[in-house]
Parts: sequence; structure tokens; C-alpha cells
Amino acid sequence: MQAPSARMLCVLFPDPDTQVPGDGAADTPQNVVYSQLRRIIEQRELTALFQPIIALRNGKITGYEGLIRGPSDSPLHAPINLFRAARQVGLEAEVEHLCRRVVLERFAGLGLPGRLFLNVSPTSLTQHTGRHGETLGYIRDLDINPNRVIIELTEHQPTYDYPLLREAIRHYRDMGFRVAIDDLGEGFSSLRLWSELRPEYIKIDMHFIQGIDQDPVKLQFVRSIQQLAENSGCQAIAEGIETQAELLLVKEMGIAFGQGYYLGRPHAAPASALPEGVERLLMQHGGRGATCNLVTAAKLLRAGPWVSPTTSNARVYEMFAADPNLQAIPVVDQGLPVGLISRFNLIDRFARPYHRELFGKGSCTYMMDPAPLIVDQGLSLQDLSDLIVEGDRQHLLNGFIITAGGRYLGMGTGHDLVREITQMQITAARYANPLTLLPGNVPINEHIDWLLQAGAPFFACYCDLDHFKPYNDIYGYRRGDDVIQLTGRILSAACDPKRDFIGHIGGDDFVILFRSEDWEVRCQAVLQRFGESVVGLFTEQDRQRGGYETEDRQGKRVFYPLVALSLGVVGIEPRLYNTHHEISAAAAAAKKQAKKTLGNSLFVERRGPGG
Repeated sequence: MQAPSARMLCVLFPDPDTQVPGDGAADTPQNVVYSQLRRIIEQRELTALFQPIIALRNGKITGYEGLIRGPSDSPLHAPINLFRAARQVGLEAEVEHLCRRVVLERFAGLGLPGRLFLNVSPTSLTQHTGRHGETLGYIRDLDINPNRVIIELTEHQPTYDYPLLREAIRHYRDMGFRVAIDDLGEGFSSLRLWSELRPEYIKIDMHFIQGIDQDPVKLQFVRSIQQLAENSGCQAIAEGIETQAELLLVKEMGIAFGQGYYLGRPHAAPASALPEGVERLLMQHGGRGATCNLVTAAKLLRAGPWVSPTTSNARVYEMFAADPNLQAIPVVDQGLPVGLISRFNLIDRFARPYHRELFGKGSCTYMMDPAPLIVDQGLSLQDLSDLIVEGDRQHLLNGFIITAGGRYLGMGTGHDLVREITQMQITAARYANPLTLLPGNVPINEHIDWLLQAGAPFFACYCDLDHFKPYNDIYGYRRGDDVIQLTGRILSAACDPKRDFIGHIGGDDFVILFRSEDWEVRCQAVLQRFGESVVGLFTEQDRQRGGYETEDRQGKRVFYPLVALSLGVVGIEPRLYNTHHEISAAAAAAKKQAKKTLGNSLFVERRGPGG
């Protein structure tokens, strides 16, 4: 049987300008395509491909989308042609059912980790409900747990039988499946689907992701979708990521998962891990950095109007007149920002005699500031604040231009910057230790939980001072505070601010969450520096004899060695620990072992939980 030609497919997918001559009933294009599809079904001439879906917080593969391809030498190779042809000749249900079987079998055969996003049309769910149990039985035969399978709804049409669809989804959820909506934003019915079905995942259509780093309107759409996702308790997946800039921007926005050619192409035998460079990029950039809340200029990004250098001053004046809240308009030439027009400056000049008549038709570049503040989206808010304080005051009034790789993204305002920094300071002060100003218990626990949720391996280091109470009794609480502050400074200096996190539990107890590869070298440096520095807080007599005497609770004179620092470290593999409570207990046990050694000491627990 021959493969369907392009001529035959024209009948199934007619072009209004194309005429197809009639054929005999037995050899009509529809019959040929029907026969071809029957052969594909009977001989299972379908190939399953898998494209990874990545957790953007840590660069780990969380699952795969199962894709299908028809015979490679046929116009039915492309899935869009395959399913449209099947729909035209009444074989859609059989083809879709076979596709699911092929994808499931291949997924199980490859032993791929994580979840499988299985494409299913809503029509199939509502019209073939008798196969619910059959699908579940087949998945169990392949030893695939239903909670690893995500039903990805792929068909978009103007209307659905929503009550029937909700019932079908409820039935699948009862069996353990979860639900995703594909191509959100592609069809006008997507938002109602989201509202009606309350999926666990929504996939943002690639149209909004590709070029998002250069299109403020797309950025605002995606930001709104992400906000809706957070408010409705589902997780967003950005489809179609094809560049590093797109990847880092969607991660910075807080989107949970990503998919696209930059992360991995569809393949019959896909990799089980990202390329090392991409994974390292995700771990080091964007989102919540090592300092629990590393906020960047991208947080302040606002979409708004911009003009080209050819825009007239009169047109810019009209834009300001139409929007009283518009304070500045950037001038962008072929994607690159070249200046900024201030509302006050333009209106002030137009108010002068004859200026509107003389300059109204001229280029807006005459009125623009050619040296505005331009910052990259990855610049931290602290660094941005420093630039504004050190620069001209007009930057605070007019705002600043935000770019990605030098290309225009949007604007930020001084008001938003001040508000965000103020909120960060309030939050930090609320939970900071008043003596060292380091994060206290709440942010420590939040950061541990975030690392666990992100699946990021790290080393928890519990830091405690030995013989500190008798020192406090003899030298007084003020000198005791000096020792604690010294300890905090030494520990902070040993941390990489981009990767490590330090917190002050209280009293003389600290914790460091190391993600630096050379964490052990850093610990040894801490012990050496502490030993060299702490002796300056003792009298010469106590330094000479290596300790001091004080009475214990029974009134007996007891000799105590000089204050020392004990570090107990435990390696954390997220799959072995579930909460910050478990990690706190493990680190405390390691610290207890370290304190058994006299002097400054380091103990590393290299066994797993309960070892």
C-alpha cells in the first residue's frame, strides 16, 4: 500500500484554491489514507519521542513529555497531519489510543525517571470513558504508578461539554492521575478550561516564551499567567525555551518548570540529565539565590510604551497627554535603548515660546536624555540602589531602563525600587538576630525547605562555641557578645554570598548551608582564623595558662580551656531528608560529635540518616 501523497492529503485538508480530480470510489484519496492509517494501527508504525521537562530551580529533569511520530517516509510523519487525517476518516480514537500505548511502553522500557506527560484530547476523555479502567490496567501492567502520569489535554476547540469533561477528569484523578493543560494562551477556551478543571500544571504556549526577553508585552502576559498559577495552586511550565536569555528570565519570574530545545530536543532515547553547563547556569543564576531572597532588577520590570528615534516630539507629547501617569518614555532603536524622554523636560520645553512650532515635527532624540541609567535585569537591587544613590537624582525621578544582554526589556521606577528595598529590610529586620543581624530561625528553616524542594544537595554545618558559658560568667556578657560577633564575622567571611547561606540560631549557635564545592576547605579556614582571633579576647594570664578558673554549680573551682569552635557537618541529599526538622537533628548530632574533640574541631558525618 502506497503512502498518502500530498495530493491525497489535499482532499483531507482542502485548500480553497486547489482542485483535486475525482477518482474511482475504491481509489479515492480518503480510502487510500484510511487504508494507510489501518496499516499504521495494525503494524504499530509509530515512534515515541520524549522531551525533558526541567525544574528551573535546580536544573534537574522532573519528567518527560511523550510525543509521537508516524512513518518517517510518509506525510503522516508529523503528528498534526496524523491526527487530522485520523479525524477526517473516523479513526481518531483508535490512533490516539495506540499512541498512548506506544508512549507508555517506550517510557517503561527506557526506565526514564520522573513523570510522564501523556497527551490526551478532551474528546477522547469524554467520548471513550469506557477505556478509563483499561488505561489504568495497562499502566499497572507496565509497572508505572498512576501518580507518575500527567494527563496533558492537548486539543483546543470553541466549546466543550464541561460537566462531562469535569466528570472524566475527576474519574482519572480518583485513579491517581494528575492533569495539565497544554498551550495555555493559544485558544480562547484555555482560561475557562483552567477555571473549570483546576489542573495541577499549566503549560504556557511557546508563542509567549520565545523572545520574551525582548518583548515587554509577552513578559506581562507571562507574569500574569504565573500570578494566576500561584493564586490557584498549580505550577506553570514554560514551553519553547530556545535561548539562555529566555531561560534565565522565566526562572527569575518564578516559573517552576521549563521545556524547549535549549534544554533538550525530543529524542527516542533522551538523556536523564541536563548538560552540565546548563545545570550549572540554573544553579548559579536567577530566582532565589544563596541568600534566601536574592532579588534582581527583573522584579521591578514594567511593560510600557516606547518610541523609535524617528518619532516626532509632537507624537511623544500626545502620548504624555493621553496618560497622566506616564513619567518617562524610552527611545529604542532596533531593540537597543538609546535614550529616555522625561515628561517634565518635554512639557517644560514645549511651554516655552515657539518651541512646539519649531521642534514639534522634529525627531524626539532632541528632547531625550542620551545617557539614562540602563541596567541589566540580573543586577541585584542592592547594586541598583547604589547606582542611583551615586548617580544623578534624575534617575530616581525618571526611572531606569532594564535590558537583557543589552537589548531593551522595559522600565523600572524609583518608587518601585524604594518600596521593594523597604519591604526587604522590614522582612530581614523582623527575623534577624539583633546581635549579629544575621538571619534567624524562620529564614533558616525557609531556606532549608527551599533547598529540599529544589532538590539541591548541600552541606549543613552546625557551629557552636565550647566553654562559652564560663567565659561569659568571668568576663561579663559584654565581652561574651564580642565573642559571638567575632564568630559571626568569621563565619560570614567564609561563605560565598552567591551560593552559601549563614544564619544565627541564637546564643552561640550558628548554621551554614554550604553549596560551595570547597566547603571543607572553608571550614578549616574558619577554625584557623577563629583560633588566631579569639585569643585577643582573653587576659594575658589566661592566654599563658590556656584557660581560666571559675566555680561550678556546686561551688568547686573548675579549670576551663579557652573558648573553642566546634563545627559539625552533615551532607544533605534531598531524597534522604524531608524537612528542616530532620536536618536540624542530623546537624546537631554531628556538632555533638565535634565537641568531643578538645579545641577547635571539625566533624563530618559521612553516613546517611540513621547510620
